[in-house]
Amino acid sequence: MRRIRTTVRVLLGTTALAAGMVALTPAAQAATIPVACGENALVVAVNLANSTAAADTLTLAGGCTYSLTSAHGGPDNGLPVITTPIEMIGPATITRGSPLLFRIAEVSGTGSLTLTTSVAFTNGSTTGSGGGILNRGAVTLTKSSLSGNHAALDGGGLANADTPSGTAPAATLTRSPVSGNTALRDGGGIYNGLRGTLTTTGVTGNPLVIDHNTAGRGAGIAAVDSTATTLTTTAVTANGALLTAGGVLRANGTMTTTSSPISANTPNNCVGSSPAVPNCTG
Repeated sequence: MRRIRTTVRVLLGTTALAAGMVALTPAAQAATIPVACGENALVVAVNLANSTAAADTLTLAGGCTYSLTSAHGGPDNGLPVITTPIEMIGPATITRGSPLLFRIAEVSGTGSLTLTTSVAFTNGSTTGSGGGILNRGAVTLTKSSLSGNHAALDGGGLANADTPSGTAPAATLTRSPVSGNTALRDGGGIYNGLRGTLTTTGVTGNPLVIDHNTAGRGAGIAAVDSTATTLTTTAVTANGALLTAGGVLRANGTMTTTSSPISANTPNNCVGSSPAVPNCTG
């Protein structure tokens, strides 16, 4: 019976998913689900993956732009809230294609979201935090991107939500640029909040770039009362803050920078941080 159910889930990517409909008994096994190029297909696939605790993989239609015309995870989230381990494999773009304000995705404390092979989240916009992604669980980006997203509070591209207790949010970005995002408060590109951990990694000669983001403070990255922020071969450059720390803002927490230049940000790179941002001047 399990084998039959798993097979049906795989077939769903090319049949029921294309029509945006599903009426299945959830399977206990992990599944790889092909997702046809369309908003309804993607929403159904996420709901299906959320229906069991198994780690599922959504294979997005190559080169597709999934344009979200309405919120499907409450009023604030374009996709259904991620409550289980879900990986999305591109290349593909997921964008807000509506005048309505909603972020692209929220990850709950029980969930994890992995974006692999050129998955781009763009044009999310929220009255809260995390214009691209609001993370309460775990987020991993590998060769993917966050661009052109907006948050009225913190974390235009990504926000590790302030979390006083319970699961501490963790975000890991590998060779995944964060560009052109905005936040009105802290962390235009990325906000690493209370108890959160953030790790960014590029490669020699091809650093992970965090650039052209804007915010009130910490336009590139803001780490505020977070547990740890680790930047390796990461270039934080050409970001602009309204107040201070155009590059990186640090307020408490452990921070490590290795081969990670923080330069050419305005009005300064890291002034206003306490303790100081390692290897950052001006």
